[in-house]
Amino acid sequence: NPRDAYPPKAMSAFSHSLSLRTCTHSHRFFGFPSRGFAVCDAVMADPKILETFPNPAPGRDYVIEHTHHEFTSVCPMTGHPDFAHITVRYVADKACVELKSLKLYFHAYRNEGIFFEAATNRICDDLGAALKPRSLTIIADWKARGGFSSRVTAEWRPSRRRR
Repeated sequence: NPRDAYPPKAMSAFSHSLSLRTCTHSHRFFGFPSRGFAVCDAVMADPKILETFPNPAPGRDYVIEHTHHEFTSVCPMTGHPDFAHITVRYVADKACVELKSLKLYFHAYRNEGIFFEAATNRICDDLGAALKPRSLTIIADWKARGGFSSRVTAEWRPSRRRR
């Protein structure tokens, strides 16, 4: 039974089988069916969660740095949990991110099957769009698994054109 090949954590987040190729939200799947794991393409971490407040010193460039030590997501290859420390470093223009909303945004990744690189870049894009900062860097330090630890760094600048 293909359903037996899915990790239990992934099955709790998605109700499907390989033959159906749709989740409860009727989205497409990507992943590695040959390894018995597929992931819904629905965006679970909604950037609308992010709230902002006015920059109290918009005439000055100053660095704001927040580190979240409890970031988790799910590996789309194996279904195993991935853990990271995510550092958000930015120079605000008109807005700053409200921390409770940032925490809730990060927690929304908990059951999401996503690669390290994709998670880091999506966080960068979502925060860049919400804040429109003068500069923004996301540093994701992923915990060791299989003998490797990984650091993924993504930068956002307002003058940079997106593809």
